[in-house]
Amino acid sequence: MYWFIKSPDAQHVQRLKNEFRCSTPIAKVLANRGIVSLEESRSFFNPSLSQLHDPFSMKDMDRAVERIIQNITDQIPILVFGDYDVDGTTGASVLYLALQQFGAKVETYIPDREKEGYGLSNEGLNHGKEIGANLIITCDCGINAFDHVNYANSEGLDVIITDHHTPDETLPDAYAILNPKRQDCEYPFKGLCGCGVALKLVQAVGMKTEQDLNIVWDLLDLVTLGTASDMVPIIDENRIIVHHGLSLIPSTSKAGLQALLRLAGLEDKLPTVGQLVFGVAPRINAAGRLGDANRSVELLTTMDSNRANDLANELDVENKRRQDIQLSVIDEAIRKVNAEVDLVNDRAIVLAGLGWHAGVVGIVASRIKEEYNRPSIVISMDKDGTGKGSARSVHGLDLYEALTKVNQWLEGYGGHPMAAGLTVTAENYNSFRQAFLDVANSTLTDEDLIPSLYLDGDLALKDIDQRFLTFLEKLGPFGPSNMRPKFATTGVEIAGNPRVIGNGDHIRFRARQGRTTFNAIGFNQSHQYETLIKGLPVDLAYVVELNVWQGHTNVQLNIRDIALSKDHNIKRLI
Repeated sequence: MYWFIKSPDAQHVQRLKNEFRCSTPIAKVLANRGIVSLEESRSFFNPSLSQLHDPFSMKDMDRAVERIIQNITDQIPILVFGDYDVDGTTGASVLYLALQQFGAKVETYIPDREKEGYGLSNEGLNHGKEIGANLIITCDCGINAFDHVNYANSEGLDVIITDHHTPDETLPDAYAILNPKRQDCEYPFKGLCGCGVALKLVQAVGMKTEQDLNIVWDLLDLVTLGTASDMVPIIDENRIIVHHGLSLIPSTSKAGLQALLRLAGLEDKLPTVGQLVFGVAPRINAAGRLGDANRSVELLTTMDSNRANDLANELDVENKRRQDIQLSVIDEAIRKVNAEVDLVNDRAIVLAGLGWHAGVVGIVASRIKEEYNRPSIVISMDKDGTGKGSARSVHGLDLYEALTKVNQWLEGYGGHPMAAGLTVTAENYNSFRQAFLDVANSTLTDEDLIPSLYLDGDLALKDIDQRFLTFLEKLGPFGPSNMRPKFATTGVEIAGNPRVIGNGDHIRFRARQGRTTFNAIGFNQSHQYETLIKGLPVDLAYVVELNVWQGHTNVQLNIRDIALSKDHNIKRLI
């Protein structure tokens, strides 16, 4: 594994040291975060809702708001059409709750993953007609729904698309399209998730109708859940949203979120982004992966605590079933890699399995990508010859661009540079697979496939003091593009005997440098046991965290990699 240690400009670091009166490691982290002065840092360390961008600077926002107000005034129903993942269901919930409080007649609809597939569907549009709606608002989908929007227009239904996925050069013929990634959209932040775009829409409606915007800000707990789960960058507007949303969660008034937090062991606690991603999100996703995702929206919007508990427990059971199915597909996928994939010559992995559950292929693709450190596509092929797949990538290959290059073999696709979905027929699968491998092989280098760690700097263990810990806390909330800082400490001694813990996957030990000693834990690092017992100095890559155990709080090094000193390749990025 390569370690890349960031080396910001020395004069910049010295200026920050003097202005903040801080240590060199703190000054380097500040520089790596792009902070240039104490004055500029105030908005970073104290995110305010007043710093949110004007929603009306998003293309088509005026048009969308006026159209929604028309239905509120005329009391004509609105149908909110969401996606079945956390981003889509939280976004649909935000639109439903806010528009309802603004006086709209509004219902929600989430498509059936198995029967309708991803995105806007004619079944959903027909449901809108049945309830008397003449306006459909999509959430987290619709940017490539050309045929479905045309069908809606033919049936007298106006469609407002709210989405954040990368659009084509041409756009659907919708009444309005809210997507900061539109080429003609000058909105200053492009990194919103689908739920974030929905937030901007209800913020704009609230402003235009002179509503109390606390109605909107009270929904930031749900927007935070959607933002965290969709792995969008926690910078700019997302950082403001998540900062305020996390603070709302311990005292949330939403019965469904309360129930989910109890199941995740997070009741009455201030959660981290990671705890939401791994503790809460999978239970919401389970609804759409194995059944009806409309339950997720009901769970997130109900005021009935008994109903919320019933739904949360139901999703918890389904999540456990999803885990069993997932493990089975992962095992089969790994066997296919060993039997079918040329890991020497191919810089990507494309797999298909008959009958693999379509609801878990995204998770399986992530696991395969992590295991082999190369772009991975996992496809569930049904008996009728239709394959639904998910793709995950590594730095160096933009999935959306790569799929665009081979889209002649696809029935449909969409997504981001690092994650995407696609549909392919069994007839075209082999041609698609080879075409995608050709793109990956010509784009990625051998070095792109070597796991890498990007570290914020060198750190002596003695520099981990109370001020340093307070500084780390102020850097949060952490997430993509604002990850918890990682450090390298060289020449560390191992104090006492390391222990393999858990199911034999993890390792715990004491790290000593001079007179300073800290507990260290390495998750999935048990293979490093022999390195630690050699009695030789080691270099550690880690994050610093506080570990709470049985009422006691201690500093802990969460290990990312271990190497014998001077026995590995450390590169410095200037």
